[in-house]
Amino acid sequence: MLPAKESVFRFDTFELNVRTGELRKQGVKLRLQGQPLLVLAALIKRAGDLVTRDELRAELWSDDTFVDFDHSLHNAIARIREVLGDSADAPRFIETLPRRGYRFLGKVDRISNVTQSPTERSPDAEARRIQAIAVLPLENLSADAEQDYFADGMTETLITSLAKIGALRVISRTSAMQYKGLRKSLPVIARELNVDAVIEGSVLRDGQRVRITTQLIHAATDQHLWAESYERDFRDILSLQSEIARRVASEIKVIVTPEEKARLGQARPIYPFAHEAYLKGRFYWSKRSAESSKKALAHFQQALDLDPTYAQGYAGLADSYVILGYYNALAPMEAYPKAKAAAMKALELDHSLAEPHATMGVIKRDFEWDWSGAEQEFVQAVALNPGYAEAHHWHGTLHGMLGRHAEALATKTHALSLDPLSVVIRTDLARLLYFARDYDRSIAQYGATLEMDPNFSSAHLWLGQVYEQKGMFDLAIAEFQTGVQLTAGSAFSLAKLAHGFAVAGSPDRCESLLRQLLEFPSEKYVSPYDVAMIHVGLGDHDEAFSSLNRAFEERSLWLGYMNVEPQLDPVRSDPRFQHLLRRVGLVS
Repeated sequence: MLPAKESVFRFDTFELNVRTGELRKQGVKLRLQGQPLLVLAALIKRAGDLVTRDELRAELWSDDTFVDFDHSLHNAIARIREVLGDSADAPRFIETLPRRGYRFLGKVDRISNVTQSPTERSPDAEARRIQAIAVLPLENLSADAEQDYFADGMTETLITSLAKIGALRVISRTSAMQYKGLRKSLPVIARELNVDAVIEGSVLRDGQRVRITTQLIHAATDQHLWAESYERDFRDILSLQSEIARRVASEIKVIVTPEEKARLGQARPIYPFAHEAYLKGRFYWSKRSAESSKKALAHFQQALDLDPTYAQGYAGLADSYVILGYYNALAPMEAYPKAKAAAMKALELDHSLAEPHATMGVIKRDFEWDWSGAEQEFVQAVALNPGYAEAHHWHGTLHGMLGRHAEALATKTHALSLDPLSVVIRTDLARLLYFARDYDRSIAQYGATLEMDPNFSSAHLWLGQVYEQKGMFDLAIAEFQTGVQLTAGSAFSLAKLAHGFAVAGSPDRCESLLRQLLEFPSEKYVSPYDVAMIHVGLGDHDEAFSSLNRAFEERSLWLGYMNVEPQLDPVRSDPRFQHLLRRVGLVS
């Protein structure tokens, strides 16, 4: 007897056969049965939609069943998450909508007219099916430790090439580089990153010749699937990385579309010294601070001085200006026009690059307040490079700013699946929960982030804002003070602390910090938006709107969050607030 139509559903590395009642991961049968399996099937069949508690009860629990429904459903969801390796705090598959129901977040493929059950397929083929991969940091075999940045750059370039293949989930550089120098077993790394296989290898540079050795290893079995050594002239390094990506795709039998093949074949020869400067720029840019971004900017500019036709150099320049604008290291009217000019030049030289499209999305989102234009740029970036985590990450932020909270969490969660060790994405996920006013889950997510990096200043500052909304002012002040210490007294962090003192009932301490900010030297940019938030905390609404109007004139990116920022609730009903929302384009 043939299986029922659409009885098999695939998502991530899992396969659910509804007819046989079996859930498998990479061909291995998992222990999930009974009510949990039925709940999972009900959610998967309506992936992306809210399935209410009442609908689950009507479908899966008959009226004459004498059970505690709430307790039974809670246990079923907990069991599903345990088997899938999911988390309620940062869900990849099962999202809880409090008091309403659940939503399945993963991408699901429905397979019609299946004539073979999983048990009838080749166990070896199933066990080795590879859908997710990580490129571990390539080892620098040069005697010169100064060449570490070069090996790191080669790792990033290979990741970028593989990420252009839509059928393959590739872990981004931020997470992969955290294994540099660590001696963990491959199965452990694979579990931590949720991948099926890893690529590891080495780089040896001798003058203008480069030798790269790579091997593909199936993580669960520690089986070597493929190994190869290449030697090329430095100028041909980008085409070599594309060649390796095509070979890996061929070895693991992943489908590469004609468009993806074309993009993988577009790498042109590079000017060695320009590319060397570019790699140093990316090394500093990935650290994501104002100071490191300034260093990155200098290296990208050096690359362009050496090769004015180098598209990636302009892309790096654009990314650096965006980060400097975000951290208020440059005024918006200086940072974003420069970022736009660089991004447009990058696309003029190479329209196939995903990075400048994603950066243009940020510019349209944070500076031009062109919401539909930003959406189009992020979609285009993902189309060009499905594995570019930043494009998904920044797109999710756009959804959150527009109050599309379910989409925001789904998009940001997908970004996290591509970059699971990124404290930046994890912090932004917690911020989305804050904007959705799910404060307890937001606090839990910030806590998990700070366990990974206790010195990540942004997480402390944003966590303080959540504590404010909970009325936990002592904890809020403590987080703000930690943020001030970690940023060496930046204007951004001092403004957060001043607001905390205002709402905690310490106006004198607040006003002392406000005077300090207003006396900052002119070369240190103080956003009028930050000043406005302090006045909101003090209850001085006229001064607040005066500063908000100056923030509008200066195109402060934070005005884009007005519709979802809880700290602005005290002035939300003021006609001046609604007028400002219309000027920013957040309401019609």
